[in-house]
Amino acid sequence: MAIPVKLQAFEGPLDLLLHLIEKNKVDIYDIPIVEITAQYLSYIQEMETEDMNVMSEFLVMAATLLDIKCKMLLPKEVNEEGEEEDPRAELVQKLLEYKMYKYMSYELKDRQVDAARTLFKDRTLPKEIEEYRPPVDMAELLGGANLGKLQELFKTVMRRQEDKIDPVRSTFGKIEKDEVDMDIKTVYVEEYLRTHKTFSFRQLLEKQRSKMEIIVTFLVVLEMMKVGKISIVQEDTFDDIMITSNEVQEE
Repeated sequence: MAIPVKLQAFEGPLDLLLHLIEKNKVDIYDIPIVEITAQYLSYIQEMETEDMNVMSEFLVMAATLLDIKCKMLLPKEVNEEGEEEDPRAELVQKLLEYKMYKYMSYELKDRQVDAARTLFKDRTLPKEIEEYRPPVDMAELLGGANLGKLQELFKTVMRRQEDKIDPVRSTFGKIEKDEVDMDIKTVYVEEYLRTHKTFSFRQLLEKQRSKMEIIVTFLVVLEMMKVGKISIVQEDTFDDIMITSNEVQEE
């Protein structure tokens, strides 16, 4: 992160340019580039700094001012819309942005100073006052309500609740998510392979307790066949699918 270096009363080339414009009381949109450039170059000649990074920033701005000065002496360029382009436009935009951020920093600094003067006082109310709750007048609260009106109000609320129920969707059963861990099912099938070696696919599926377990078991079998852990054979159409372990049993 760069450390800002303050040079006398200026914090950078834009700060110096803004100072020169305000000092000469000229319009920022119509900068007298010749006069400002001369004053700028005079200032940087008197600068005393060994920091080349800082000095280079001022020299780059000096080169920019000289470039703009040269363009001001040449015939003005015309853009696609037929309007003459001002060589100072880009520099003016940067100065306006810098000026805005500079004065915003002053405003934030003032707010920080004001905030430092703000003090807060803790609550010091007696416990009796904090715990006090105004009494409730039931007669005033109920007004002209009676049991008959309350019953009618209750029926109206219940009818509105019944109207919200979809007569078709309300007959549907509740859908519950069946959680099946594929890793646990893989361990189960591997253990089944070690104890049976050869078995029918139907025999394996019959031991599953739900449709989701059957689907996950089927996926585990496909993955084992893909990596070569098992072999699958079906002699004829609609015959049982036989599964055989390809792992060599350790003796």
